[in-house]
Parts: sequence; C-alpha cells; structure tokens
Amino acid sequence: MPPKQSAKNNRMEKINIIDCPLEEVKRHLSGYGSIFIIHDRNVGGIVERLGIEAKGIFPVEATEERKTLATLLEIEEWLLEKGADREAFVLGVGGGITTDLVGFAASVYKRGVKFGFVPTTLLSQVDAAIGGKNGVNLDSYKNIIGVIRQPEMTFICPEPLETLPYQQILSGAAELLKTFIINNKGNEYERAVNMLVNIHERASGGSADAAVREYSETLRELIAAAAKVKAGIAGRDPNERGDRRLLNLGHTFAHAIEKNSSEAVSHGQAVSMGIILAARLAESLGLTDGLSERLEADFADCGLTVESPYDIDTLADAMKKDKKADGELVHFVLPLGIGRVETRELRVEDAVEALK
Repeated sequence: MPPKQSAKNNRMEKINIIDCPLEEVKRHLSGYGSIFIIHDRNVGGIVERLGIEAKGIFPVEATEERKTLATLLEIEEWLLEKGADREAFVLGVGGGITTDLVGFAASVYKRGVKFGFVPTTLLSQVDAAIGGKNGVNLDSYKNIIGVIRQPEMTFICPEPLETLPYQQILSGAAELLKTFIINNKGNEYERAVNMLVNIHERASGGSADAAVREYSETLRELIAAAAKVKAGIAGRDPNERGDRRLLNLGHTFAHAIEKNSSEAVSHGQAVSMGIILAARLAESLGLTDGLSERLEADFADCGLTVESPYDIDTLADAMKKDKKADGELVHFVLPLGIGRVETRELRVEDAVEALK
C-alpha cells in the first residue's frame, strides 16, 4: 500500500502502511543496517517468524502498569548498552502498549532514531500503531507523557490475528466500529457489525477460533479500510489541532472508566462504553435522536459491553484531567449518525449535568 500523504501549513506528513505477510517484513527493512527489536514477551514466536538478524532483541512486559517512564528508561539503557547509534532502526512488535512504548523510546533516544511497528493485535492494527502518537502513562492517567512522531512504516500482517484469542479480537472490535462511525463512505460499519455478530454467535457456541478463520479475509479488508481512514485523518492533522480530534470518539469517557477500574476494564470495552455515553450526550444536547439505542443494540450483538460500571459523577474527576482538555473545556467528540461526528467544547460539569 503506498504512503498516505497530506499537507497542513505547507508541510507533508507521511504515514506509510505496508500490508504484507510476516515473511516479507525483512525485505522491506533490508536497507537498514542496525536493527533492534523490542517486543511484547508474549509474541516471541512472531519475532522468530520475522527472521530478522537483529543487533539485539529486548522483551517487555506489555501491561498498562508497566507502560511507564521506568520501563522507558530500561529500554533506553538497553539501546545504549547494545551500542545503538543515530543510524539505528528500532522495530516494535506487539500490541498498542508495545508500540506506544517503542515509538516514544525511539523518538527520544539520542534525540530520535528511526523506528517501525509490527502490530500484533486487532486494536493496534486499526488504531494504536497508526498515526504517530507515542507515550506512557503517569499515575494511571493514560498517555500523559509522550510525543507525536511517525514511524517509518507500519506493517499490517495477517498471521498474528490467526491465533489471537477471541477476547483480544473483541477488544479491538470497538476501535474498528469507532472508525466507521467516523467515516462510513463504503458502508464498512454495517459490514463490520455483520461480521462481528456472526463471530460472536459462533464464539458463544464455543467455535470462536473457527469463526475468526472463516472471516479472516473480511477482517483483513476491514482492517485495511480502517487503517486507511485513520492514516488519512492523521496525515491531514498530525498534531491534533482539527480533524484528528474526531478519532477520540468515546475516549474521554473510556479513559475515565479505565482510570476508575485500575485498568481492570480493557481499553476496547471502555471505548465501547464511551461511545455509547458520547451518543447519549449528543442526544441530550439535541444534536441527534435514537442513535444511542441503535449503537447499544449493535454493540451488544457484537459481544461488547455497553453500560459503564461507574456513574457519570464518578467519572468526572478523571475526565477533567483528560489530555484533550483545554483549561476548563474538554473537546467532546459526539456522534450524530453513522459516518457523522463533530466536536463540541464543553465543561465537564455541563456534560455531567446533560447526562443525568
């Protein structure tokens, strides 16, 4: 797939997504002399399948609790010990936590070295590994410290999803649907819902793995479509001053849910709940009607959780500390319909009142 390019203030932002099997990643990296691989310790088998002669391989514990400055410094120290210089290429292999960590580490090591990703989860392939946001958590507040810097390339490989547990597929489903609520020009939302409903029904009968394999081609096509949507938006607005904010649909609520649950609620399920809350807020403000009911039904049929375990008052404090806040105002992304979203600047107190 060719690089996506766009201009903002006369500057071109390149987002390079390569759809290929694992065995072809090595060929695309043949021009880089010193490659250092940092990977989620649970995907060592995928690293072996890449067949890359790396100068060093470093496994990390890819959990939200370990997505911290302390882990970042461990990576920097390892790169220094291994002799990584300014010409080094750092390859991150894993889910969104891994790519966030690796992108940040490479961006600040010796003031920035080149890096790329092999995302291995549905969530990271459609969202986390695309767009250049890299960072770590602070005191359980998500991605508070970080940078925006694009990887040289992101490889979307089908093989990791073939053995991904169903719960991991489900975790990425909300981000997939979110993308198509933002942009549904090819009716991908309806297609994704149909696929996810069928997989969920099969999973309920104990045949999740077979169902994922059966829909592997459809899933691959939807991943490519979602990646194209995100790359297009992030390319036009890399620093999140305009349209890129739309990609945060559901996330202000979701991050507050995750914070209150001490990460017991997965990001994907929190995004599902957050999108429903955003739709209810849009309805309370008179911007749309009946959308939350449709989304609730669709999401529930797909196997997603739709009700937050916390009331809106409980979420308020974490929402005020959201990184999307400008002073007292938060940029709430509100769905108006399938394929139609907009941002509204609201005080958290006003959003809370509207949702009561």
